[in-house]
Amino acid sequence: MTTFDLANRTKQIQASRTLTVDAKAKELKAAGEDIISFSAGEPDFDTPEHIKMAAMGALEAGMTKYTPSSGILELRQAICEKLSAENNVSYQPHQITVSCGAKHACLNAILATINPGDEVIIPSPYWTSYPEMVRIAGGEPYIVPTTAENDYKITPEQLAESISPATKMLILNTPANPTGTVYTEKELVQLVEVAIEEDLIILADEIYEKLVYDDAQHVSIASFSPGVYNRTITVNGFSKTYAMTGWRLGYTAAPKPIAEAIDRIQSHSTSNVTSFAQRGALAALKGPQQCVQDMRAEYDKRRQRCIEILRTIPKLSCNTPKGAFYILVDISKTGLSSEDFAEQLLTKEKVAVVPGSAFGDDSVIRISYATSMENIERGLGRLANFCASIV
Repeated sequence: MTTFDLANRTKQIQASRTLTVDAKAKELKAAGEDIISFSAGEPDFDTPEHIKMAAMGALEAGMTKYTPSSGILELRQAICEKLSAENNVSYQPHQITVSCGAKHACLNAILATINPGDEVIIPSPYWTSYPEMVRIAGGEPYIVPTTAENDYKITPEQLAESISPATKMLILNTPANPTGTVYTEKELVQLVEVAIEEDLIILADEIYEKLVYDDAQHVSIASFSPGVYNRTITVNGFSKTYAMTGWRLGYTAAPKPIAEAIDRIQSHSTSNVTSFAQRGALAALKGPQQCVQDMRAEYDKRRQRCIEILRTIPKLSCNTPKGAFYILVDISKTGLSSEDFAEQLLTKEKVAVVPGSAFGDDSVIRISYATSMENIERGLGRLANFCASIV
């Protein structure tokens, strides 16, 4: 077999652990195993009917050609209207790039702004792809650990202490994957003050903005002031809010020079997002929103039930997440690493979870409650049995 000298960047990055675990769970289930999976960050609801009908109508109308690389104008205008009405931030269509999912949007933003050697501050536990994206761009991820006691939030003091002459960007994900953390406006303002003082770019990943619970409220970072707006790249999309993961639709909203750079990059990679899928995204923004509220309400019920059950299981503990659809479960009292815990749980009890090592914290596992209440009851029951078997 020929040995290839692969590009160094490929040697520095790891495959997505969340996708790997989910793929393994699906493979076992297809083989006839009774697998209950809490691994996927994917709504279990179907895409709302009016969105599917819009895409099918676009196909029937012959919308099967290339579009502008940044997306069709009607969709970019609708995104601007949405950001103005819901997020109190004003953009023009030329500042919007519609991408193949929020993940693609994040990578575009990092490629457009990070040079080799630049440092990017990432609070941990983090979404598994952030450090790898920074490495793809030749940058250096600088991981700042956070704690359950502080609800997994980076503090202004931690941020200030982490900055070096090479620091260029701060990544903030709120509501957050994998922690479910939602930063308050006051907390964000304090972080932004440090970012402005140190001249940092802020990558604000807001993909879970509609999934907030209890007294939590989502606030867009770019809305604070012109000084913040001019250094913030806002990332959002349709996957989580509208159960459109397979559609691959996200977007960036950015200051004009960054937006132009992102569009140039995309013009040489994907060219554009699937044409008729963009009509589905337009229908999502312009159509009825009750589907969003219905899904959020169901997630909330599942969240509360998960917490109720988890807190009855000896050796486990968890915070109350205020957003997204994940719970980080502290397994440190079991004496197992997160990899061993997840592997043994899958082998012995046929329950799939993501080890915390994928997110930079080996003392936790991530459970997604984007699954049915029946699966939650059965799966967490098996988790309890597994924990009881650990001597």
